[in-house]
Amino acid sequence: MMSNKRIQELELVMEFEKVEECFKEVSSWIENVGRKRLKETINLDDSLEMLLQAQKQFKEFDLVASEYCRRGQEALKKMNQWEDFSFVDVHSYRAKLRAYEDQLEEFCTQLDETRHRVCETVRLYEFFDKVRQGICCTEEGVKS
Repeated sequence: MMSNKRIQELELVMEFEKVEECFKEVSSWIENVGRKRLKETINLDDSLEMLLQAQKQFKEFDLVASEYCRRGQEALKKMNQWEDFSFVDVHSYRAKLRAYEDQLEEFCTQLDETRHRVCETVRLYEFFDKVRQGICCTEEGVKS
């Protein structure tokens, strides 16, 4: 039984090392690219044209960011089997796993919030643009 326990523990450690490479790549991208790009979308431009351009750029970024989130989440699913084991020796790995999970969850939440904010801002600017055009047309009709 002890031998089987050790073999299972070693298999989990080897699996963790594979998954950790994926987490390191995802984590590095989040810190070096993802967070910076999200900060860039905090101040959106004042014109509809510029805002539509920013939305297009965000959509391109969003595709890449969503892929990193998906990869990180898939790696986390692989490690769900750790919950079935109560080995003392794997607690340090669980702590690392939890840190990666927290970072990924926070970034994915920020990405979702930014996606929603950009979309709503564009819709609002489009509405105001239609209202402005309607007012201009009404004023021209009154002047004639």
